[in-house]
Amino acid sequence: MDSNIGIWIVLLVLIIFVFIVLVRAVRIIPQARAGVVERLGKYQRTLNPGLTILIPFVDRLLPLLDLREQVVSFPPQPVITEDNLVVSIDTVIYFQVTDPRAATYEIANYIQAVEQLTTTTLRNVVGGLNLEEALTSRDQINGQLRGVLDEATGRWGIRVSRVELKAIDPPHSIQDSMEKQMRADRDRRAAILTAEGVKQSQILTAEGERQAAILKAEGDAKAAILRADGESQAIQKVFDAIHKGNPTQKLLAYQYLQTLPKLADGSSNKLWIIPSEVGEALKGIGSVLGAATPDGASPDGADGGPGEDAASPTRGLL
Repeated sequence: MDSNIGIWIVLLVLIIFVFIVLVRAVRIIPQARAGVVERLGKYQRTLNPGLTILIPFVDRLLPLLDLREQVVSFPPQPVITEDNLVVSIDTVIYFQVTDPRAATYEIANYIQAVEQLTTTTLRNVVGGLNLEEALTSRDQINGQLRGVLDEATGRWGIRVSRVELKAIDPPHSIQDSMEKQMRADRDRRAAILTAEGVKQSQILTAEGERQAAILKAEGDAKAAILRADGESQAIQKVFDAIHKGNPTQKLLAYQYLQTLPKLADGSSNKLWIIPSEVGEALKGIGSVLGAATPDGASPDGADGGPGEDAASPTRGLL
C-alpha cells in the first residue's frame, strides 16, 4: 500500500514536471510583437510572430516588445525663450520600435530616454527663439525636434516618426498683454475698414453726382441745340414764306409800325427808344399815302400848304 502511494506521487511529480517543461518550451508570439531569447544569459535570437519552441531551463524569453507605432504624451516642461520668458510646452512623440535587440540591450528605458532627450532638445531649440517666434514657428520646432530625436534614437532601435507641440502656454501676464494687443489690433482694423467704407461711399456719391451733372449738362446742351435748330428752321420758313409771297414796301412798312408799340409793352418799361429805322418806315408810309392822294393835293395839307394834317400817321405814332 505504501509502495503504491509512492508510485502515484512519483507519477504526479513527473506529470507536473512534463507540464512545466511543455509550458516553458512552447511559446506563441502574437502579431506585431517581438521577443528576445537569451540562452544561458546571452542573446540568442529574436522571435517573430507565430509558434516557437524553446529549450526549457536553458532559453529565457524576455518580455515581449510592441512593434506598433506608439504615442507618448509628456507632461508640460518649462522652457525659457530668448527674451527671458518662461513658457510651458506640452509635447507628443510618435515612435516605433524597429530593432527589438537594440531596444533591449542599447538602452535601459527607451521611453524615459526619449522624454529626457525631447526636453533637452526642446529647451535648446526654443531658447534661441523669442516668444512670438516660438508661438508662430511650431512647424520649424517640430522639424528640428524630429531630426535630433531620430538621429539619437536610431542606435536604440527606435524610429521617431513625428513630434508635435500640443500646447505653448506663456505666463498669465503675457497672455493678458497679448489679449489687449489683439483687441487693439482688431479695433484698429475695424476703424480702418469703417474709414475705407466711408471713403468708398463718398467717392461713389461724388462720382454719381459728377455723372448726373454731366448728363444734365449734355441734356441741356442737346435741348438748346434742338431749340436753336427749331428757331432757325422757323425763321427760315418765315423768310422763305415772305420771299415766296413777294411783299411790297408798303406792307413791310406797315408791319414794322405795328411792331413798334410792342417794344414798349410792359409795366417795367420806363424809357422807349425809337430805332433809327423809324424814319425810313415813315418815308415809306408817306410815299404810299402820297401815291393815294388826288392830283394837285399835297399830303401835308388839304390845300397844299405847309400846315400839318390832323390825319397824318406820324402824329399818332409820336
